[in-house]
Amino acid sequence: MAAADHNPFVNETSFYNQMVLSHLLPASLWEPLPHFLQTWLRNYLAANMLYFISGFLWCFYIYYVKLNVYVPKESIPTRKTMIKHISVAMKAMPWQSLLPTVTEYMVEHGWTLCYSTVDHFNWFLCFLYIALYLALVEFGVYFIHKELHDNKFLYKHLHATHHIYNKQKTISPFSGYAFHPLDGIIQSLPHVISLFIVPIHLRSHLILLFLEGLWTANIHDYIHGDIWPVMGAGYHTVHHKTYKHNYGHYTIYMDWMFGSLKAPLAEEEDNFKEK
Repeated sequence: MAAADHNPFVNETSFYNQMVLSHLLPASLWEPLPHFLQTWLRNYLAANMLYFISGFLWCFYIYYVKLNVYVPKESIPTRKTMIKHISVAMKAMPWQSLLPTVTEYMVEHGWTLCYSTVDHFNWFLCFLYIALYLALVEFGVYFIHKELHDNKFLYKHLHATHHIYNKQKTISPFSGYAFHPLDGIIQSLPHVISLFIVPIHLRSHLILLFLEGLWTANIHDYIHGDIWPVMGAGYHTVHHKTYKHNYGHYTIYMDWMFGSLKAPLAEEEDNFKEK
Protein backbone atom coordinates (compact mmCIF):
# COMPACT_ATOMS: atom_id res chain seq x y z
CA MET A 1 0.00 0.00 0.00
CA ALA A 2 2.83 2.36 0.76
CA ALA A 3 4.08 2.17 -2.82
CA ALA A 4 0.58 2.82 -4.13
CA ASP A 5 0.26 5.89 -1.94
CA HIS A 6 3.12 7.46 -3.88
CA ASN A 7 1.92 6.37 -7.32
CA PRO A 8 -0.40 9.04 -8.71
CA PHE A 9 -1.69 6.69 -11.40
CA VAL A 10 -2.70 4.02 -8.88
CA ASN A 11 -4.33 6.68 -6.74
CA GLU A 12 -6.28 7.95 -9.73
CA THR A 13 -7.45 4.55 -10.94
CA SER A 14 -8.34 3.57 -7.37
CA PHE A 15 -10.50 6.68 -7.18
CA TYR A 16 -12.31 5.68 -10.38
CA ASN A 17 -12.79 2.16 -9.03
CA GLN A 18 -14.24 3.51 -5.80
CA MET A 19 -16.48 5.97 -7.64
CA VAL A 20 -18.05 3.33 -9.90
CA LEU A 21 -18.06 0.18 -7.78
CA SER A 22 -19.27 1.76 -4.54
CA HIS A 23 -22.43 2.94 -6.33
CA LEU A 24 -23.15 -0.38 -8.06
CA LEU A 25 -22.02 -3.17 -5.74
CA PRO A 26 -21.85 -3.91 -2.01
CA ALA A 27 -18.39 -3.20 -0.63
CA SER A 28 -18.04 -6.82 0.49
CA LEU A 29 -18.07 -7.94 -3.15
CA TRP A 30 -15.34 -5.73 -4.56
CA GLU A 31 -13.15 -4.29 -1.78
CA PRO A 32 -11.37 -7.64 -1.06
CA LEU A 33 -10.40 -7.97 -4.72
CA PRO A 34 -6.87 -7.12 -5.92
CA HIS A 35 -6.52 -3.73 -7.56
CA PHE A 36 -6.25 -5.25 -11.06
CA LEU A 37 -9.56 -7.14 -10.67
CA GLN A 38 -11.24 -4.06 -9.24
CA THR A 39 -10.14 -2.13 -12.32
CA TRP A 40 -11.40 -4.86 -14.66
CA LEU A 41 -14.75 -4.97 -12.82
CA ARG A 42 -15.06 -1.20 -13.05
CA ASN A 43 -14.27 -1.21 -16.77
CA TYR A 44 -16.70 -4.06 -17.38
CA LEU A 45 -19.59 -2.43 -15.53
CA ALA A 46 -18.86 1.03 -16.98
CA ALA A 47 -18.72 -0.39 -20.52
CA ASN A 48 -22.07 -2.12 -20.02
CA MET A 49 -23.65 1.05 -18.67
CA LEU A 50 -22.35 3.08 -21.60
CA TYR A 51 -23.52 0.44 -24.08
CA PHE A 52 -27.05 0.10 -22.74
CA ILE A 53 -27.71 3.74 -21.85
CA SER A 54 -26.42 5.13 -25.15
CA GLY A 55 -28.07 2.34 -27.14
CA PHE A 56 -31.50 2.65 -25.53
CA LEU A 57 -31.54 6.44 -25.63
CA TRP A 58 -30.44 6.60 -29.25
CA CYS A 59 -32.89 3.90 -30.34
CA PHE A 60 -35.71 5.70 -28.53
CA TYR A 61 -34.81 8.95 -30.24
CA ILE A 62 -34.46 7.71 -33.83
CA TYR A 63 -37.06 4.93 -33.80
CA TYR A 64 -39.80 6.65 -31.77
CA VAL A 65 -39.29 10.37 -31.25
CA LYS A 66 -38.09 10.88 -34.84
CA LEU A 67 -39.97 8.00 -36.45
CA ASN A 68 -39.97 8.27 -40.27
CA VAL A 69 -37.63 11.27 -40.06
CA TYR A 70 -34.34 9.38 -40.02
CA VAL A 71 -35.44 5.77 -40.47
CA PRO A 72 -38.70 4.62 -42.13
CA LYS A 73 -40.92 2.53 -39.88
CA GLU A 74 -40.64 -0.51 -42.12
CA SER A 75 -36.82 -0.35 -41.92
CA ILE A 76 -36.51 -0.35 -38.12
CA PRO A 77 -34.73 -3.48 -36.85
CA THR A 78 -37.02 -5.86 -34.96
CA ARG A 79 -36.68 -6.39 -31.23
CA LYS A 80 -35.45 -9.90 -31.96
CA THR A 81 -32.66 -8.48 -34.11
CA MET A 82 -31.59 -5.97 -31.47
CA ILE A 83 -31.68 -8.65 -28.77
CA LYS A 84 -29.31 -10.65 -30.99
CA HIS A 85 -26.99 -7.64 -31.19
CA ILE A 86 -27.04 -7.35 -27.40
CA SER A 87 -26.41 -11.08 -26.96
CA VAL A 88 -23.30 -11.01 -29.17
CA ALA A 89 -22.03 -7.85 -27.46
CA MET A 90 -22.54 -9.31 -23.98
CA LYS A 91 -20.44 -12.35 -24.84
CA ALA A 92 -17.62 -10.09 -25.97
CA MET A 93 -17.82 -7.44 -23.23
CA PRO A 94 -15.93 -9.30 -20.43
CA TRP A 95 -12.99 -9.91 -22.75
CA GLN A 96 -12.98 -6.48 -24.37
CA SER A 97 -12.90 -4.95 -20.87
CA LEU A 98 -9.53 -6.63 -20.33
CA LEU A 99 -7.72 -4.37 -22.80
CA PRO A 100 -8.32 -1.05 -20.96
CA THR A 101 -7.57 -2.88 -17.70
CA VAL A 102 -4.21 -4.13 -18.96
CA THR A 103 -3.57 -0.67 -20.40
CA GLU A 104 -4.12 0.97 -17.01
CA TYR A 105 -1.80 -1.62 -15.44
CA MET A 106 0.94 -0.59 -17.88
CA VAL A 107 0.28 3.09 -17.17
CA GLU A 108 0.47 2.49 -13.40
CA HIS A 109 3.84 0.77 -13.82
CA GLY A 110 5.29 3.62 -15.86
CA TRP A 111 5.62 1.70 -19.09
CA THR A 112 3.82 4.31 -21.21
CA LEU A 113 4.28 8.03 -21.83
CA CYS A 114 1.13 8.92 -19.89
CA TYR A 115 1.36 11.70 -17.32
CA SER A 116 -0.86 12.19 -14.28
CA THR A 117 -1.15 15.96 -13.92
CA VAL A 118 -1.30 19.03 -16.13
CA ASP A 119 0.14 21.32 -13.47
CA HIS A 120 2.81 23.59 -14.94
CA PHE A 121 2.28 21.88 -18.32
CA ASN A 122 2.42 23.60 -21.65
CA TRP A 123 -1.22 23.63 -22.77
CA PHE A 124 -0.30 24.02 -26.41
CA LEU A 125 1.71 20.81 -26.24
CA CYS A 126 -1.09 19.13 -24.32
CA PHE A 127 -3.59 19.72 -27.13
CA LEU A 128 -0.97 18.99 -29.78
CA TYR A 129 -0.32 15.58 -28.22
CA ILE A 130 -4.06 14.84 -28.13
CA ALA A 131 -4.24 15.69 -31.84
CA LEU A 132 -1.26 13.39 -32.55
CA TYR A 133 -2.84 10.66 -30.44
CA LEU A 134 -6.07 10.87 -32.47
CA ALA A 135 -4.09 10.88 -35.73
CA LEU A 136 -2.27 7.71 -34.69
CA VAL A 137 -5.56 6.08 -33.72
CA GLU A 138 -7.03 7.08 -37.08
CA PHE A 139 -4.03 5.61 -38.91
CA GLY A 140 -3.99 2.40 -36.87
CA VAL A 141 -7.72 1.71 -37.00
CA TYR A 142 -7.79 2.15 -40.77
CA PHE A 143 -5.06 -0.39 -41.50
CA ILE A 144 -6.19 -2.88 -38.85
CA HIS A 145 -9.78 -2.69 -40.08
CA LYS A 146 -8.67 -3.09 -43.69
CA GLU A 147 -6.49 -6.08 -42.81
CA LEU A 148 -9.44 -7.71 -41.05
CA HIS A 149 -11.18 -7.62 -44.42
CA ASP A 150 -8.25 -8.40 -46.71
CA ASN A 151 -6.95 -11.35 -44.70
CA LYS A 152 -9.38 -14.21 -45.40
CA PHE A 153 -8.50 -16.07 -42.19
CA LEU A 154 -9.02 -13.01 -39.97
CA TYR A 155 -12.23 -12.11 -41.74
CA LYS A 156 -13.73 -15.59 -41.56
CA HIS A 157 -12.85 -16.26 -37.93
CA LEU A 158 -13.10 -12.77 -36.45
CA HIS A 159 -14.61 -9.90 -38.41
CA ALA A 160 -17.39 -11.83 -40.15
CA THR A 161 -19.23 -11.95 -36.81
CA HIS A 162 -19.84 -8.22 -37.11
CA HIS A 163 -20.55 -8.16 -40.83
CA ILE A 164 -23.60 -10.37 -40.73
CA TYR A 165 -25.28 -7.01 -40.03
CA ASN A 166 -25.28 -5.46 -43.50
CA LYS A 167 -28.79 -4.16 -44.18
CA GLN A 168 -30.86 -1.42 -42.62
CA LYS A 169 -33.15 -3.84 -40.79
CA THR A 170 -30.14 -5.64 -39.29
CA ILE A 171 -28.11 -2.61 -38.10
CA SER A 172 -28.89 -0.66 -34.93
CA PRO A 173 -26.94 1.31 -32.31
CA PHE A 174 -26.71 -1.98 -30.39
CA SER A 175 -24.84 -3.64 -33.26
CA GLY A 176 -21.82 -1.39 -32.76
CA TYR A 177 -20.32 -3.75 -30.17
CA ALA A 178 -21.59 -6.97 -31.73
CA PHE A 179 -18.05 -8.21 -32.37
CA HIS A 180 -16.02 -11.33 -31.85
CA PRO A 181 -14.15 -10.53 -28.58
CA LEU A 182 -10.72 -10.68 -30.20
CA ASP A 183 -11.90 -8.50 -33.10
CA GLY A 184 -12.92 -5.74 -30.70
CA ILE A 185 -9.61 -5.97 -28.87
CA ILE A 186 -7.55 -5.85 -32.07
CA GLN A 187 -9.40 -2.80 -33.39
CA SER A 188 -8.85 -1.02 -30.07
CA LEU A 189 -5.08 -1.63 -30.05
CA PRO A 190 -4.21 1.75 -31.67
CA HIS A 191 -5.50 3.47 -28.51
CA VAL A 192 -2.97 1.47 -26.49
CA ILE A 193 -0.04 1.67 -28.90
CA SER A 194 -0.41 5.46 -29.08
CA LEU A 195 0.32 5.71 -25.34
CA PHE A 196 3.84 4.43 -26.02
CA ILE A 197 4.44 7.03 -28.73
CA VAL A 198 2.70 10.23 -27.58
CA PRO A 199 2.60 11.74 -24.08
CA ILE A 200 -1.02 12.14 -23.00
CA HIS A 201 -2.85 12.81 -19.77
CA LEU A 202 -4.41 9.62 -18.38
CA ARG A 203 -7.77 11.30 -17.85
CA SER A 204 -7.73 12.55 -21.45
CA HIS A 205 -7.11 8.99 -22.63
CA LEU A 206 -10.04 7.69 -20.58
CA ILE A 207 -12.34 10.45 -21.83
CA LEU A 208 -11.40 9.62 -25.42
CA LEU A 209 -12.24 5.96 -24.76
CA PHE A 210 -15.64 7.06 -23.42
CA LEU A 211 -16.25 9.11 -26.57
CA GLU A 212 -15.16 6.08 -28.60
CA GLY A 213 -18.01 4.11 -27.04
CA LEU A 214 -20.54 6.77 -27.99
CA TRP A 215 -19.11 7.01 -31.49
CA THR A 216 -19.40 3.26 -32.03
CA ALA A 217 -23.13 3.39 -31.29
CA ASN A 218 -23.60 6.50 -33.41
CA ILE A 219 -22.05 5.17 -36.62
CA HIS A 220 -24.45 2.22 -36.60
CA ASP A 221 -27.65 4.30 -36.47
CA TYR A 222 -27.99 4.56 -40.28
CA ILE A 223 -28.24 8.37 -40.17
CA HIS A 224 -26.05 10.29 -42.59
CA GLY A 225 -25.14 13.58 -40.93
CA ASP A 226 -23.06 14.75 -43.92
CA ILE A 227 -20.59 16.74 -41.83
CA TRP A 228 -17.32 16.86 -43.77
CA PRO A 229 -14.82 15.29 -43.07
CA VAL A 230 -16.53 13.10 -40.47
CA MET A 231 -16.76 9.36 -41.16
CA GLY A 232 -20.33 9.19 -39.92
CA ALA A 233 -23.02 6.53 -40.08
CA GLY A 234 -23.70 7.16 -43.76
CA TYR A 235 -20.15 6.24 -44.70
CA HIS A 236 -20.07 3.32 -42.28
CA THR A 237 -23.33 1.97 -43.68
CA VAL A 238 -21.70 1.90 -47.11
CA HIS A 239 -18.89 -0.12 -45.53
CA HIS A 240 -21.38 -2.67 -44.19
CA LYS A 241 -22.97 -2.97 -47.65
CA THR A 242 -19.87 -3.10 -49.89
CA TYR A 243 -17.27 -4.61 -47.49
CA LYS A 244 -14.45 -2.80 -49.33
CA HIS A 245 -14.93 0.91 -48.68
CA ASN A 246 -14.76 3.35 -45.78
CA TYR A 247 -12.51 1.54 -43.31
CA GLY A 248 -11.77 4.78 -41.49
CA HIS A 249 -12.55 5.77 -37.94
CA TYR A 250 -13.48 9.37 -37.19
CA THR A 251 -12.67 10.96 -40.54
CA ILE A 252 -12.60 10.16 -44.24
CA TYR A 253 -8.94 11.17 -44.67
CA MET A 254 -7.35 7.70 -44.63
CA ASP A 255 -9.85 6.31 -47.13
CA TRP A 256 -9.40 9.37 -49.31
CA MET A 257 -5.61 8.99 -49.30
CA PHE A 258 -5.66 5.25 -50.06
CA GLY A 259 -8.51 5.18 -52.57
CA SER A 260 -11.12 3.29 -50.54
CA LEU A 261 -13.55 6.17 -49.98
CA LYS A 262 -17.13 5.85 -51.23
CA ALA A 263 -19.68 8.62 -50.65
CA PRO A 264 -22.95 7.55 -49.02
CA LEU A 265 -25.44 9.82 -50.79
CA ALA A 266 -26.65 7.35 -53.44
CA GLU A 267 -26.58 4.53 -50.90
CA GLU A 268 -28.66 6.56 -48.48
CA GLU A 269 -31.39 7.12 -51.07
CA ASP A 270 -31.51 3.37 -51.75
CA ASN A 271 -31.83 2.59 -48.05
CA PHE A 272 -35.07 4.54 -47.74
CA LYS A 273 -36.54 2.61 -50.66
CA GLU A 274 -35.92 -0.76 -49.01
CA LYS A 275 -38.96 -2.64 -47.78
